[in-house]
Amino acid sequence: MAAGSRQTEITRTREPAVAGLFYPAEPPRLRASVAALLAQAPTFAATAPKVLIAPHAGYIYSGGVAATAFATLQSSAPAIKRVVLIGPAHYVATHGIVAAAANAFSTPLGRVPVDHDALTTVVDLPFVTQDDTPHAPEHALEVELPFLQALLPAFAVVPLLAGDASPDEVAQVLDLLWGGPETVIVVSSDLSHYHDYETARRLDAATAAAIECGEWRRLDGTCACGHIAVAGLLAAAARRRLEPRRLALCNSGDTAGSRDRVVGYGAWLVESVPT
Repeated sequence: MAAGSRQTEITRTREPAVAGLFYPAEPPRLRASVAALLAQAPTFAATAPKVLIAPHAGYIYSGGVAATAFATLQSSAPAIKRVVLIGPAHYVATHGIVAAAANAFSTPLGRVPVDHDALTTVVDLPFVTQDDTPHAPEHALEVELPFLQALLPAFAVVPLLAGDASPDEVAQVLDLLWGGPETVIVVSSDLSHYHDYETARRLDAATAAAIECGEWRRLDGTCACGHIAVAGLLAAAARRRLEPRRLALCNSGDTAGSRDRVVGYGAWLVESVPT
């Protein structure tokens, strides 16, 4: 391969932005951390999870809740070849839904190829664009990848950030990418932010109830930072008569933070319906 080709490949890999901050940067430590979190996750009977909702804070805060979601993939992992990963854009204001243009996303555990064949099914929608700029600093998708890398033998990712998109637009994209048993959708979202412990518990319980009843119109930015992606997922799931099942609900006051200003975390799954 020519030097110019190598440089092009390097510049088109989205490098880790929060390794060493949200999770360990050293591969052995990261591998051990993820393995320990998955080993400690409670066991839930699940046929073949189609959708997961998982938090995206630092592992010391939300890693256990995230692991509870991802651990449900263990039995179906060999069949999964594509992960549609969608979450909020925290750092760069974005219009509509923004797909990554990079060829791969990198973590300390290696590179995950981007499924551009899947992206071709949605990039022509008027509210979908491709731009690596908002993806470069974003942690919401990155922190989910090491769990997937630990569990799935081989997979490609479809990285999407929901900016000022509507839930219906998110649902349209997810409908086009829904696929079969080879595809899993991961919606990345934390819950309430920076309330005291008891207030957060009350707010997050109401948000959890709305999610579990499919009442996506009740969700807004005060409920969850990824509310647009969650709402769009609920709309798409309702069309298939699928309902989320709660796996975990807590906040940073339960894990590693003080109880003065906490962030809420929840995990849910939506199972495939046997045909």
